[in-house]
Amino acid sequence: MTTLRYEYKNEMRLDVFLSQELKDFSRSKIQKFIKNGEVLVNEKKEKGSYLLRERDIIDVLEVSEKDEIIPQDIKLNIVYEDDYLIVLNKQKGILTHPTANQTDNTLVNALLYHCGENLSNVDGDNRRRGIVHRLDKNTAGLMLVAKTNEAHIELARQIKEKEAVRKYRAVVYGNLEKDFDTISIPLVKNIKDTVKVKAADLNDKNAKGAVTLYKVIERFEGATYVEFELKTGRTHQIRAHMAHLNHPVAGDTLYGSKGFKHPVLSKIKTQEQVLQSYFISFKHPITCDKMEFELTPKEWDKDIITVLNALRENKNE
Repeated sequence: MTTLRYEYKNEMRLDVFLSQELKDFSRSKIQKFIKNGEVLVNEKKEKGSYLLRERDIIDVLEVSEKDEIIPQDIKLNIVYEDDYLIVLNKQKGILTHPTANQTDNTLVNALLYHCGENLSNVDGDNRRRGIVHRLDKNTAGLMLVAKTNEAHIELARQIKEKEAVRKYRAVVYGNLEKDFDTISIPLVKNIKDTVKVKAADLNDKNAKGAVTLYKVIERFEGATYVEFELKTGRTHQIRAHMAHLNHPVAGDTLYGSKGFKHPVLSKIKTQEQVLQSYFISFKHPITCDKMEFELTPKEWDKDIITVLNALRENKNE
């Protein structure tokens, strides 16, 4: 993915700007990128005629129309399934959907194999077939998949309107001062690192509101076991919020955990962040029945089990 920032004072059409910046692509190719939804302006799809304003952020996914998402027989841990939706327990190490750099071995490849064409395609983007909300590659846990467009639209609405409840658990460095609190810190893409986000300046018009609730479950020396509830669903929201508070998620090298030393955590090798989506509730998009799913300790990701066991053993010594 290529990320560009519009720095000019005068407004310019999106397609004209990209033609100037992306010399390796023809104008017709750029128009196809825009038409196919492979160009985002401030994380939204726009037409080629969109007039850019100073500090707009443009992401170009650069996926060719020739790229095809191939169904692959990848094991899925399905918790619930009916004709309209799937609730699955995503394992660590797998992307939610294909990207410009990787078009195979993702959940979407697996879902296409499992469901065939019975997956939602609301935006006409084959890379995101069925995906109502995403989890980071190295975040495990519960997530929703829609089989029909009707189900997708309703589930997405519930998430947007904060009717659906999503809770996570994580181990973070340091001891949080409060037992529970609300973190309301806008986030913005880090232009120096196109993968990361960061806390935004108050006057940054590209900032997205981000609200996370947290509750301490258990305290250890130099570490805290925490439950999070998302009120918004920004990219890397929990990870960025905790890093900003100087309590990065254990194992999260992208957001600064390498700078923290701990007598127990430093000895444990994890597959990146010790973070898991463990609870989700929503209304069934068709029947309106209340649906609730919670992982039992036996279903947790092995990293969080290993880390908690080690911290508790050290605590009891």
